[in-house]
Amino acid sequence: MTIHHTFIGCDIGKDMIDIFDPKTARFCRIPNEQTALSAFARGLDPATDLVVFEATGHCDRLLRLCLSQAGIAFARVNPKTARRFAEARGRLAKTDRIDARSLCEMGTMFGLTAEAPPCPVRERLAALARRRDQLVDARATERRHLCDAFDPAVRADIEAMIAILGERIASIQAAIDEQMKNGHLAQQAHRLTSAPGVGKVTALTLLAHMPELGSLSPKTAASLAGLAPFNDDSGRRSGRRRIKGGRPRVRKALYMAALGAIKASARLRAFHQAVSARTGSAKAGIIAVARKLITILNAMQRDKTNFA
Repeated sequence: MTIHHTFIGCDIGKDMIDIFDPKTARFCRIPNEQTALSAFARGLDPATDLVVFEATGHCDRLLRLCLSQAGIAFARVNPKTARRFAEARGRLAKTDRIDARSLCEMGTMFGLTAEAPPCPVRERLAALARRRDQLVDARATERRHLCDAFDPAVRADIEAMIAILGERIASIQAAIDEQMKNGHLAQQAHRLTSAPGVGKVTALTLLAHMPELGSLSPKTAASLAGLAPFNDDSGRRSGRRRIKGGRPRVRKALYMAALGAIKASARLRAFHQAVSARTGSAKAGIIAVARKLITILNAMQRDKTNFA
């Protein structure tokens, strides 16, 4: 395992990136575009440097790509966690420079470990899956608008938009199906869909938005999926445990998969009934099944076995 001694803090913006280098204790600002980022990555030492930045979705995609091409390790952190760390250090003000320095200190204090470099096949699959979700949400919105439309011209316009969105969804789905023909992805998708309640959309969501599946501990897998219950106790008060955080799209897909699994599997149905009776909440039972399901799927991916 490579031990990194220097943590470079990067605060990422849509147009610019602020960098703090602890070796020189200096800040610099570069454009968030490929030429500048590639030059920055080439100036780092693959043996000792690790770049720390917040997980900002599409804004950090190019930085991850350039760092990976140069063989530079990186770690992404939750933006909320990074902000709370800065406040704990007494930095109540927020600027790009303050954030870059705080990320550097966070990496040093916590000894953050490097993430796996991005896989181009998975990156494209994630982009296609994200676009499909956006179009599906837009179509659902238009269908709700149709229920409230009474003017013939307005209804015709909404129906035309629904038809267009349906065509775009079909086009994106065709691109996804083509991408899923990749041998490794196809094998994993087939394995995931062997589990009760897990269909093509759930398998796609897990492959696109949770690529770590199969390399995680059961508790970490549940936490990343947003299905880990957190205590809320203080003194004599024992609060109700609730799920929070994680990846919303993965949680939503697993919740729907849990509904199907309860119907398809006698074992999971009995588990749901037991949790529901103990907690007095059918929804808590569904969430418990979803959590058990992600644990099972994680083990299946780890062991490369189908559901039994």
